[in-house]
Formats: sequence, C-alpha cells, structure tokens
Amino acid sequence: MARVLVTEPVDESGLAVLAEEHEVVRRPGCSPAELLELIPGFEALIVRSATQVTADVLRAGRRLQVVGRAGVGVNNIDVETATERGIVVVNVPDGNTMAATEQTFALLLALARRIPDAVASLRAGHWEREAFVGTELRGKTIGIVGLGRIGQEVARRAHAFGMGVCGYDPLLSPERAEEMGIHFLPLREVLRAADVLTVHTPLTESTRGLIGAAEFALMKPEALVLNCARGGIIDERALHEALATGRVAGAGIDVFAHEPAVDNPLVHLPNVVATPHLGASTREAQSTSAELVARYVRSVLAGEPVATAVNLPGLSPRDWDVVRHLVPLGELLGRLYMQGLGGQLGQVDILSAPLPGRGGEWVTAAVLKGCLADAVDDVVNLVNAQRLAVEHGVKVVFSQSSEVPERSLTLRVHAGAGPRVVAGHALADGSLRVTNLDGMPIEMAPMRYMLVTRHQDRPGLIGAVGTLLGESGVNIAAMLVGRRSVRGDAVMVLAVDDPISPGALERLRTVPGMARVRAVVLPEALAGGSGEAAGS
Repeated sequence: MARVLVTEPVDESGLAVLAEEHEVVRRPGCSPAELLELIPGFEALIVRSATQVTADVLRAGRRLQVVGRAGVGVNNIDVETATERGIVVVNVPDGNTMAATEQTFALLLALARRIPDAVASLRAGHWEREAFVGTELRGKTIGIVGLGRIGQEVARRAHAFGMGVCGYDPLLSPERAEEMGIHFLPLREVLRAADVLTVHTPLTESTRGLIGAAEFALMKPEALVLNCARGGIIDERALHEALATGRVAGAGIDVFAHEPAVDNPLVHLPNVVATPHLGASTREAQSTSAELVARYVRSVLAGEPVATAVNLPGLSPRDWDVVRHLVPLGELLGRLYMQGLGGQLGQVDILSAPLPGRGGEWVTAAVLKGCLADAVDDVVNLVNAQRLAVEHGVKVVFSQSSEVPERSLTLRVHAGAGPRVVAGHALADGSLRVTNLDGMPIEMAPMRYMLVTRHQDRPGLIGAVGTLLGESGVNIAAMLVGRRSVRGDAVMVLAVDDPISPGALERLRTVPGMARVRAVVLPEALAGGSGEAAGS
C-alpha cells in the first residue's frame, strides 16, 4: 500500500479508485512549506493548477514515484527535475477537452453579443436594447492557433455556427488540417484573416508571448481575441494596449500569466469578458479528470506503463495499441537476462518488428528497466532507465525488421565471452512467452519464481535437480528443457511455486554436469504464467 497526497480539491469519485488500494491523504490548500514537510512520506502526489511542484519538492520526495496533474497542463510541475529523479509525471490531456471548448464559445458569444454588460444594465433597472447591439458569428472567420484536441473541437463547432475556419500549428500537417475543413495558413496569415482569434497551444518557451504587439498590428480592428489555454501565450501588456487603443475590438480571457488576477488591468477594460480560470470547471470535466488521473497514478504505483505520461515518449492511442504488449515483454526479457543468465551489460541489441511513432523508445526503456532493476541501487522505471544506462556505460542499439514476427522481441547482449540471447513473444491477449533463452529454443510462460540452469544433457541430472528441490520444500509447477544435440549443452527452466533458498542453490550447483544455476524472481505484473510450458 502506497501513500498518496492530494493537495487540491479533486472529485471524490476518482479518489475512491485509489483509496481501494492505497492510503489517500487530503491536504487541500497546504502551503509550500507544508508540502516540503509532508512530501518525504508519500509515494504519489496529485495536484491541480495551484500547487507548485518545484525542484525542491521533488528532491524532498525521497519515496515519490509519480506526480499526477488532474488537468491538461503541467506548467506548475518541474518536469525536468522529475525526469532526472525518475518520477513519472502524468496529466489528463482529454479530461477537460469539451469543457474548455465550450468555455471558448461561451466567452466568444458573451463578447460578440455583449451579454455581461446587458445583464448588468438590466439588473440596474435599465431596458437598453439599442445600447447592446452585437455581431453574429455566421460568416465570420475564426483563426485557431494550436490545432490539438481542443483546437480541433473548436473548429468543429465553428463550422456548425457557419464560420470559416483557418488555423496554424507547427506539428499538424496541412493535409490533416484540410481533412478537418481547416484552411491551413502561416501564423501571420491567420492573424490577418481572423475575425476571431483563439489560442489553444501549450505554454512553452517557444509559445510564451506568441501573440504580442507585432501580431496585433496585423489583425483587423474589429477582431476579437480569446485565450482559454494558458496565461502567458498572449502578451498581456500588448493586449491591453491593443484593446485600449482600438487596435482590436475585444477579448475573452479565462487564463492569466499570474493568478489570481484580481488586480490585472485587463479585467477592468469595458471590452473584455474575463473569467477566473473556469475552462475545466464543469462537473463532468472534474469527475472525468479525477477518475483518469487516479487510474494513471494507480498504474504507475503498480509498475505498469502509462501511455499519456508527460515525461515519456508520446504515442497516439492507435500506436499505443501496437506497442503496449511489448513494454512488459521488454522488461521481462531484460530481467531474465540479468537474473537467469547472470551476464554483464555491455552493448544491448534489441530487435523488433517495425513499430509506429516513438514505439521503439518505449521498448528500449522497458528493456533497460528490466536489465537495470536488479543491478543498480536506484529505483529504475521507464522514465530514468535510459539515463541510468548511459551513466553505467551501457550502449543500446534498437533495430527493426519486417522479418521479425509482430509482438516479438530478441535481445542480444554483448558482454564477456560473447553475445547472449533472450527472446520472447506477446500473445494477442497480452500474456507473455519466453521463446529463446541463452540461444536455446524454448517456449514457456513466465512465473514469479523460476530456476534457470545451463548443464550437460546427461541421464539423471533432471532427476537429481527435482530431488534436491523436493528436499528443500520447493514444488515444481512446470519444466522445460531446450537442447541442440543429444548429450550436448542444454538449458532447463523450472517454474516453481516457492522461492529457492541460497542453500538449495548451492546444493544444486554440486550436481554432476551442472554448469550454471540461477534463481529468477519476477514482479507479479510480469508473472502471468500458470505453469504451462511446451518444449521445442
């Protein structure tokens, strides 16, 4: 059972998922000093946007394995330090997509139809229809900067309003944009064409101040500007100047560079509709984000990969479906090599069938996690495995071939006397099989406790091994022997129900013809076998 610290209000429906298996401690509103004092006692931290997860916090979290953000961005988390320390950072990129999309249109309609001013006037006892003449969206052009999940949803709804849609995104291909009915243009041309400009990019060093005075100078004076993404993408001083001088007509703002923004001069301009960071503030978004971040945190604590982890290579859902079974397989083969063959680590060659996107990086990290988990003092995971490999002088060569069967991997480790081979396969249901061990063809489902021997194929050896294990109280669940020739070198793998003591291993090494005996203990997540084995 791990301890999970939650420092901000998070929907209880999500936390209930975690509380079934772990201790969840709620400390909403805890100060930075309190967080530094508390964090050493926790394996997981869940935050929203207010908690600053600094380098000091991450370094103080000696047991910390995962930081979960119940929202989209991670600008309040020092991801670089987390990565250095092997701490997985997860967020919920899809949790508030619809909420942020609808907030964008809520601000746009409020701005275009002057809703807040009209409401205030009516509540003051006035009936001023002529004072609040608005503008229609139909026939206008919306320019979308950032065509990710939210930007694409905004485009779909803009089409429903009868708007023309143009957009810019450095990562999206023009062909894909055109498929969605978005006229793909350079940023400067989007600015010139837009009657409404809305930004939906992450806040990075390259997007900070992306829309400033020079950009406003390119826009129509009747244009409206929206930001429901991140404060800082739009230069607030430049926006204030553009609004105050009539360079642009109005702005709808939900996010600010510094929050709370009660003293921000933008919120007091008459042509601004501002809200206090409400983009994700719907019951549905809060519930979805809480449930997803809880699920991701639980997976990390269980040693399982999370495809949406921020500091791991990004994969689309379709690509992840191809790669996901190879991640546990890679870790399994790495552990089998280190524990079962007992070799050194020099160069690790990984051979796979062709993988989509950055799938090879996931597989490489998984193999290295398996190789290093029992060889270094650090806690090893998919985040820090490659860094630790570099620090320990391990070279990795990943290659792909169409001749390799799907969902199969082969490791060839060059160290000592020569290359050592371990290979395996993942079945369609995700269960794993070992297909080659130390160059010998076998086929066996991994179990938590196994015995791996290298020996001379000779009468009586297998019986002697079974007798010694029986005398040590170890029950054999399955056995498999691989050999290349009669009375030649052979490999034996025994799946057993019980741990094998050091004393039993020493006695097994005295059996005539025995060259090597190694005990293997796998994490339960990798030990999916039930004892079935088939020889070849």
